[in-house]
Amino acid sequence: MQKKVRVRFAPSPTGGLHLGGVRTALYNYLFARHHGGDFILRIEDTDQNRYVPGAEQYIRDCLDWCGITPDESPSAGGPYGPYRQSERKGLYRSYAEKLLENGHAYMAFDTPAELEEMRIKYKTDDNPSPQYNAVTRKKMRNSESLSAEEVTDLLNKQTPYVIRIRMPDNEEIQFTDMIRGKISFNASQVDDKVLLKADGMPTYHLAVVVDDYLMKITHAFRGEEWLSSSPVHILLWRWLGWEAEMPEWAHLPLILKPDGKGKLSKRDGDRLGFPVFAMDWKDPATGEVAKGFRERGFLPEAFINMLAMLGWNDGSAQEIFTKEELTEKFSIDRVHKAGAKFNYEKAKWFNHEWIKRSSDEWIAGKLIEILNDKKISASPEIVVKVAGLIKERCAFLDELWPNSHFFFETPAVYDLDAIRTKWNEEKKNLFTDWIDRSSAISDWSAPLLEKDFKDFVASRNIKPGDALMPLRIMLAGSKTGPGVFDIAELIGKEETIKRIQSTIGLL
Repeated sequence: MQKKVRVRFAPSPTGGLHLGGVRTALYNYLFARHHGGDFILRIEDTDQNRYVPGAEQYIRDCLDWCGITPDESPSAGGPYGPYRQSERKGLYRSYAEKLLENGHAYMAFDTPAELEEMRIKYKTDDNPSPQYNAVTRKKMRNSESLSAEEVTDLLNKQTPYVIRIRMPDNEEIQFTDMIRGKISFNASQVDDKVLLKADGMPTYHLAVVVDDYLMKITHAFRGEEWLSSSPVHILLWRWLGWEAEMPEWAHLPLILKPDGKGKLSKRDGDRLGFPVFAMDWKDPATGEVAKGFRERGFLPEAFINMLAMLGWNDGSAQEIFTKEELTEKFSIDRVHKAGAKFNYEKAKWFNHEWIKRSSDEWIAGKLIEILNDKKISASPEIVVKVAGLIKERCAFLDELWPNSHFFFETPAVYDLDAIRTKWNEEKKNLFTDWIDRSSAISDWSAPLLEKDFKDFVASRNIKPGDALMPLRIMLAGSKTGPGVFDIAELIGKEETIKRIQSTIGLL
């Protein structure tokens, strides 16, 4: 009988949620939903020195905004809790001690100063960064190099110690990655990682294996930067007697800088002027706010669509996917091995496409929120019509007001210089006379207004473009915007005439 798919997203609450982290959560979610499985949020907060207050709630808020809410989590609970590693502290020591008993781990009593001395003492041109491994192990203070009496004496004195894995010397360790195929490491290339810290907290290496086992995780997706840690984890699964239960692994490609040279970082976003966090993140220590995609005016549908395509496609030319379509079509074997360059212009394109696809009523709801903030009242029917006219012009939600303000208030600024270049007495008379003519129009609709105005302009032997541009500026204040007669219809006859008269007076 095939096991039920269970996957986890396991972030550390140390700050803002990078878009790479959200993509990892998204791929986990899509894989779980595609296979009818469970998606778990586990908070890996064992490093208390890096813990940031508020970061866990921020992570949950980001996932909720993206619509990838977990089935089991610290807040939702579940049958395999607790889901914070700090609350599971008592679980890990027994497993570390089992490794000690079996000779696969050892106690290390080295102080930070002694560790630093080792890095300096054994540094060479061939080995510029000495590690704690089979070469240096016997030269340090640990239960491998000390006598049993010396170890007992240190323990009786309650000397702080960590528990390190004892990596075998010159052993080939292999596994199959769901994205990269067969991968092989030589154990001697990996240092003796700390498994349990002096304060009793596990490191990532021990905790991730124990928790994945106890939570019955079937597939583990993580960034490719963790690939080098795979030998440690494989050995822990093996030495703890759980190798048959080890999840299948997939190491996801990095999200790269726009030039493709290295992993995308917050500094790159600051330097190039785009967000790299899902939502605004305020550093509680400095008060600094890092801008998020949500606050930049991204729709969550566009954000997850863009993220899904950063390293995956379904094999077709399709780029716009709903979450339901992504769930249906997602497969891990379509995830690329190579890193994906982040392109902010492409991200904007995704958002623009999703805004265009949004219903007029939904866009109108966002516009009404803006109008309420500005204490401007407008007919809901008018707002819906305005939404339909402007949404294709907006790449972000914060562009709704700049593209619609002239429907709800008289422009404060007019681009008169664009009118003056060809303004003359003939044009003045044209608009003055059309005001008189339009006063008699009973059906104030865009199609009738357009026909009437163009017929009137033609009767004066004036080119349509020479009259339409000034009319647009008179009504909207600038040369851009939706159809000028749509503007005239929605602001009404009285306001249209008023704006034309006002502009003529300024010229």
